[in-house]
Amino acid sequence: MLKIGDFSKLSRVSIRMLRHYDDIGLLKPAEIDEFSGYRYYHEEQLFTIGRITALKDMGFSLADIIKMLDNYDDKEMMDNFFSERQKELSKLSEETQYKLMLLDSARKRLRKEQNMSYDVTVKTIPERYAATVHMIVPRYEDEGMLWSTMRSECNNLNPSDPCLAAAEFLDDEYKEENVEIIAWMTVKGTYTDTEHVKFKSLPAVKVASCILKGGYDQMGEVYATVASWIKENGYKMNGHMFNIYHVSPAQTQNPDEYVTEVCFPVE
Repeated sequence: MLKIGDFSKLSRVSIRMLRHYDDIGLLKPAEIDEFSGYRYYHEEQLFTIGRITALKDMGFSLADIIKMLDNYDDKEMMDNFFSERQKELSKLSEETQYKLMLLDSARKRLRKEQNMSYDVTVKTIPERYAATVHMIVPRYEDEGMLWSTMRSECNNLNPSDPCLAAAEFLDDEYKEENVEIIAWMTVKGTYTDTEHVKFKSLPAVKVASCILKGGYDQMGEVYATVASWIKENGYKMNGHMFNIYHVSPAQTQNPDEYVTEVCFPVE
């Protein structure tokens, strides 16, 4: 038997934490002296505390660890616990990488002392013949699904000159999920519709337009700039906004080289 102090030294877990484990039912002492209140542990419990520490290092909560210790010999159930935690950490890693990218982009703009103003102009985009894909995707970040569908179903498209490729966002509000988007690309010639790709003439549209050079993390500022400009100059929004991708991830993997034209239909 080991006194709590000796058990603490061997397990490298503080006495305070061992008492907490006892209170929540995670790891009970083997014995408690009824007169002195001293806690004693079996040497075999060092293996249990080792498991607890390992699971904590993986990011499991103490509540989860209690359940896991009750099923530690059930390989299938333990694998399910590990699999779910892997998914959580993968998602967290993606979110962290995205935040790091935003911070890196912001610092680059500071170092370059970029002027954060954006120029807005009014123009008319003429009628155009385009390949279109209309889908509901899980999130805005999944817009690539539309372009992948267009490429997979139509690998012989002849782009117009100049070729305009755009995504139009059809929801009347920002949505966390199930986002409705139309992707379109101007083409030359005539084509037969496929399951998801429809060919049509898109009408001319008058837009308030703003060119963004650089990463998509600036989109929020551009949207705010254009919306404010529209109000200040006596125009009204008249339709769904869309982005024309002049230089996109399809052409370069360097976000600093992206060129995006933000368009708000106006009247």
